[in-house]
Amino acid sequence: MIREAHVNGIKLVYREEGDPTAPPLLLIHGRTANHNDWNGITQHFAARYRVIALDLRGHGASDFLGPYELPEMAEDVVALLDHLDIGRTTLIGHSLGGVTAYHAAMNHPDRVERLVLEDAPPPLPFKNRPPLVEDDSTGFDWRMMHDTERQLVGPDPAWLEGLDKITAPTLVLSGGEQSQVDTGELAARIPGARLVTIDVGHLIHTMARSRFLQAVDAFLDA
Repeated sequence: MIREAHVNGIKLVYREEGDPTAPPLLLIHGRTANHNDWNGITQHFAARYRVIALDLRGHGASDFLGPYELPEMAEDVVALLDHLDIGRTTLIGHSLGGVTAYHAAMNHPDRVERLVLEDAPPPLPFKNRPPLVEDDSTGFDWRMMHDTERQLVGPDPAWLEGLDKITAPTLVLSGGEQSQVDTGELAARIPGARLVTIDVGHLIHTMARSRFLQAVDAFLDA
């Protein structure tokens, strides 16, 4: 079911599946994607969770409204939880969605039950990034690309210290040597985080769906 919520000053569109009385699980897609990036994943989790997959601001059918500050995008997620009357949830985020998820977890530790970060970059300067060049791609706001790129390349140093505030059990999934993301450093900074490598590159949940689901299920069932 596709729905929309007007929260934190913007319209967020989201998809909901599963039993509305089941434990909540929220999926956050990566940059330039939308809730459809989780097709096949949502159905798997909907067997035992209330699954919500949103379009982040600047993506899909949600509002294209900046500025696109990463902590504010995390506040969108928390505001959506408030709208849905969800106190605590499992958060699963890929790439930019993972960054959004860990900002939510460190700024609102009481709202996150468990945290899964799929090949999400740590808040450290992202070196050797090629310049961002616009093309005719659609489905997202190019201002979002420039705003988030600036923060990925030069993150606020306070964000690294903020990772210490995460209290939720955390699984960090690495794409291995085929990915340019330093997930090992992210896992080292989050208290008690578990690091699992699935050596298929950045798009773990699409390139190795069964292994992704197996790793996440094992973590959620622990």
